[in-house]
Amino acid sequence: MPEIFDSVLDTDSPLFWPIVSLNEAYRRGDLSPVEVLEEAVVRAEAFNPSLNAYLERLDEQARQQAKVAEKLFMNSKKDIPLLCGVPLSIKDTFELAGSVTTYGSEFFQENLTQFDSGLVRRLRETGAVFTGKTNTPEFGQSATTENRLGGDARNPWGISLTPGGSSGGAAASVGAGLATAAIGADGGGSIRIPAAFTGLFGIKPTYGLCVNENGFRAMSDFIAPGPLTRCVEDARIILEVLAGCRYRPRSLNRRKFRIAWSPRPENHPVDAGVAKILGEAVEKISMLGHEIEETKLPLEGWNESFDTLVLAEEYRERGHLLEPATEHRLTSYERKSLQAGKKIMEGNPQAVKNACNAHREYQQRLQEYFKKFDLIITPATATTAFPLGKRPLMIDGQQVNWLWGAVPFTAPFNVSGNPAASIPCGFSEGLPIGLQLVGHRNSEEMLLNFLEDLEELFAFDDTPLRKKWTLKDKE
Repeated sequence: MPEIFDSVLDTDSPLFWPIVSLNEAYRRGDLSPVEVLEEAVVRAEAFNPSLNAYLERLDEQARQQAKVAEKLFMNSKKDIPLLCGVPLSIKDTFELAGSVTTYGSEFFQENLTQFDSGLVRRLRETGAVFTGKTNTPEFGQSATTENRLGGDARNPWGISLTPGGSSGGAAASVGAGLATAAIGADGGGSIRIPAAFTGLFGIKPTYGLCVNENGFRAMSDFIAPGPLTRCVEDARIILEVLAGCRYRPRSLNRRKFRIAWSPRPENHPVDAGVAKILGEAVEKISMLGHEIEETKLPLEGWNESFDTLVLAEEYRERGHLLEPATEHRLTSYERKSLQAGKKIMEGNPQAVKNACNAHREYQQRLQEYFKKFDLIITPATATTAFPLGKRPLMIDGQQVNWLWGAVPFTAPFNVSGNPAASIPCGFSEGLPIGLQLVGHRNSEEMLLNFLEDLEELFAFDDTPLRKKWTLKDKE
């Protein structure tokens, strides 16, 4: 295998650099977007067979984008967006011209897309380089990443482990340095769960902030596109493009926050090792002078709207796939989802109206709660990453639900619409742990700045992961 960067330690590959550092290297002429893209191609060739991060690599399209970016840096050093020439992976629920957009489903494995959805178009306009379409479960409907199009997405920290879902391939692509950052989408935790399981930063913005015009419909009442990155600053840069907003860095002016801390929301059990590290992280935050109150959160009823509205939409959009001629091509998970949606839509049409009312009431309750607190802190997940195909049934000595047991803490904030992020704060038995922070609606600037303080405080070190995924190991 060729050496792409003779003078750079492989564990410090430019694919692991922050976006600002990469941009500065491009401006100085120390690196070019073409060189960095070629390293991404080589790394994907070496490592994607082990990780199944990508459903489709876009090497040739990416090479053309990188050449255009290179010319921009050669001819001008002014007014070049920070994302120009930066390798980004795109979750395969986003339409990207010139790619096969499968939505994780066998039904769309020949769906060659002719246009960009709005979100992808905005990224393309910055000069970002699209490395590939990342693995996702069928129609993004699972907190793990399996489908019928290829192998399960695997966790860079241990390939026998899940990276979570539904943006599991996105997380794997960043974790192993196949891309600088990834674009995912979060309808029930699909950014935050993979971020927590893979030691990345992931943020779900306020509902409706990042519009994806003409994009794929699923979980439409709750979903928000967002980035998975190695650092908060990278997420800020990407989110500004996705949202069309400017988020000023370091704007807190040493403000002290009122924080609600819930170590076990809704009394869900948390793995003892995870709980210990999370408790230590919250203690560190309190030492910064913030007012932290351990309290019960008003989360009752979130699932009354979530389950009904998600399943009803699935059936409206894709119920025709339950026909005898096609039903066998569905994954069992999606088949059961569509059958449940059919039962709602045909057997109890009033349920959707009731769910809409419950949704509004729940949002109002959370809005009132944020008059008392600036932030909410919870675990991002109840466990660290678990083995592929083996969702926990027992946590801390308690039996848990197969579907939500390991990941019960994210979806309530999709229902409320609040921005929420997972930031790595430590390890349990060598695997990363995520802390979830939730802000009031449209508080992204404040939340990002607070999280940058925590990033410095926690000093999470993923060096073991970078060393694991080196080109030298594969030569």
